[in-house]
Amino acid sequence: QAQLVESGGGLVQAGGSLRLSCAASERTFSRYAMGWFRQAPGKEREFVAAVRWTGGNTYYADSAKGRFTISRDNTQNTVYLQMNSLKPEDTAVYYCAGGSGNFPTRASSYPYWGQGTQVTVSS
Repeated sequence: QAQLVESGGGLVQAGGSLRLSCAASERTFSRYAMGWFRQAPGKEREFVAAVRWTGGNTYYADSAKGRFTISRDNTQNTVYLQMNSLKPEDTAVYYCAGGSGNFPTRASSYPYWGQGTQVTVSS
């Protein structure tokens, strides 16, 4: 069945880098907009980055701009989030999502979600 699986999370010191991957089980996702969201304890899920199916249009939250890069490889049905200069406030569970909506920065635009991967940034 259709599934999104995140990987690449872990523990890193402030200033370090991580590369998250989101593998899709079906080629259908290659035609979807893909997004990354995160949720810290006690907080609402928030938008991080998104890319349209062509890969030519990307979107970033202000907190991610200049530090994070979203990309996709449709031949591998995989979306990536390269995270550099990580800060303790980046600590959260990171989720990838797929959908065909017209609002790639909105969680409500994504009907398909992964299980999440934990990112912990120590000070």
